[in-house]
Amino acid sequence: MSLTRQLWLLLVITVLVALLGSVVVTVSAARSYLETELRVKNSDNAQALALSLSQQPADTAMAELAIAAQFDTGFYDRIRLVAPDGTLLVERRAQVRAPAVPAWFVRAAPIESVAGIAQVSDGWRPIGSLEVVSAASFAYEELWRGSLRAAGWLILVGVVAGAFGSLILGRIHAPLRATVAQAQALVDRRFVQVEEPRIPELQQLSRAMNTMVERMQRVFGEQGAQIDALRQQAENDPVTGLPHRSHFLARMASLQAREDAPPRGALLLLRLRPLSALNRDLGRAATDSLLATLAGTLGTWRAGSHDGLCGRLNGSDFALLALDADATGVATELRSRVESALAPWPQASVALAAVPWDEQSAVGTLMQAVDAALVRAEAEPGYSMVVETSSAAPDALAALGETEWRKRLLHALLRGTAALGHYPLLDRSGRLLHLEAPLRLRLQDAGAYEPAARWLPWAMRVGLHTDADLLAVQLALEAIERDGKPRGVNMASDSLGESTFVPRLREQLRVRPVAAAKLSLELGERAAIEHLGLLREMGRQIRPLGTKLGLEHAGPRLAQIDLLYEAGLDYVKLDASVSLDLAGERLRMEFVRSLVSMLHGLGIQVYAEGVRTAGDAEALWACGADGVTGPWVTAPSPPVAG
Repeated sequence: MSLTRQLWLLLVITVLVALLGSVVVTVSAARSYLETELRVKNSDNAQALALSLSQQPADTAMAELAIAAQFDTGFYDRIRLVAPDGTLLVERRAQVRAPAVPAWFVRAAPIESVAGIAQVSDGWRPIGSLEVVSAASFAYEELWRGSLRAAGWLILVGVVAGAFGSLILGRIHAPLRATVAQAQALVDRRFVQVEEPRIPELQQLSRAMNTMVERMQRVFGEQGAQIDALRQQAENDPVTGLPHRSHFLARMASLQAREDAPPRGALLLLRLRPLSALNRDLGRAATDSLLATLAGTLGTWRAGSHDGLCGRLNGSDFALLALDADATGVATELRSRVESALAPWPQASVALAAVPWDEQSAVGTLMQAVDAALVRAEAEPGYSMVVETSSAAPDALAALGETEWRKRLLHALLRGTAALGHYPLLDRSGRLLHLEAPLRLRLQDAGAYEPAARWLPWAMRVGLHTDADLLAVQLALEAIERDGKPRGVNMASDSLGESTFVPRLREQLRVRPVAAAKLSLELGERAAIEHLGLLREMGRQIRPLGTKLGLEHAGPRLAQIDLLYEAGLDYVKLDASVSLDLAGERLRMEFVRSLVSMLHGLGIQVYAEGVRTAGDAEALWACGADGVTGPWVTAPSPPVAG
């Protein structure tokens, strides 16, 4: 039983006991008073009647007339005159009249009418003994009416006491309810503060809870800062803050392996020259400032104009990957910005090369192509630029316009020419956690099922990405009902911004509750950074249905999510760039280990995607990861379930 109910029960019992006790005491006192009044009345009336009879001639007939006159007033139960030898001279007895009160009341509060006795004499000669007994029915009726009045007043007092008790309990219950909600928020990985009540005992409790929340927030904030510092040391160049060569190439490779990779872009290589002469002439500090300015220009341009990556490959070389952009336009704009930024150092210049990027080209091939272009750019003085353009003819899909893309996407979504991929996510023992199920659409008659990288940008442009996400959920639920295997579906982060998306999603899950409990929904890391409130609301909506919620492609900006513990996530899937060539790199392993520890402290499982080698898998297990997926898992000889 809850504390509030116990307090209410205590209040009700107290009021009832007080009410019953007061009624019993009041009735008992009134009963005693009435009995005393009857005794006095009987005695007084007996004395008065006896005195009247004593003053009359000793005549039985006269005595009988006097007694009858007294008895006929209707207030007596009996009056009788008994001779000294015990002979009954006169007697008047009334018929028994039940009082107009409940029978149980008569039994509960009996009233005894004690007879009043007086002596009748003729001078000194005794005539007899006179006995007068008043009727008790009137006393019962008066006692009943008095009891009802007393009970009414006591009930009114009880109601008033209950009202005041309710107000007091409300004052107690409100802070208790706030404290319970605060504790439940902690269970849900949300940290909230509550206002301290005025009640001293509850004030101490609320203060202690608020202090604990503040400390936990501070601990997670400090832990996040430490993890971000480890990430900077493991992945970034200390002078410029940009990713170093291995991490930049790893992120580019992981981007190509993703289902939702942009179909086109531009890879640029910049070389600051002459670096050795700048070091000699300007000094190390001034050269570092120049490098930081160049890095800041690249980072600002990337953040403000295009999505993509940038990094420092070696002392003088910088790379930039601009997604969904034209190589010539990006190179021209970037050269202008760099030239303006480096104007304070007239002795410096930059050679710039650019090549088109697509998800089909290997990283090594792209780097060789842009490096060859850079060699030609270095042959030119000043801020030189060389842009390679692809000579390959676009395929049939690439040549489609927006109208045709909309038509084909609608056909695929409405006619069901869609399928799900199946890539296992395994734990350390080889047990299946769920099947990765990316959506693929057939956009050409008798053509192949295309991955999201080919059609998702167009689906977002024509506003069909939410329909694609809901179709993927529907297919996954149907597949789970067929084979019972759990599945994970990745969704576009922009779908969260659609007002009808979450209600439609919840309805899909609600009609298939068994399958919904085995479904996992994944959104990109960007969803937690740009749409944290919407992500939290989505988790609140689907969590009662048993569906899990996770982040995919996480890692590069995970430490920036200040309120990650409030996102309501079940798991986080680390980006392939985090695990690529992880084995043997102490700093990166320490970063991953700290990140996993922090997420486990929040009750969040940690998986890794894009795992390519057994060595990287073992490094992830050593860091505490809960599951892995990628080429190593889907190889011809995957780990055997233990």
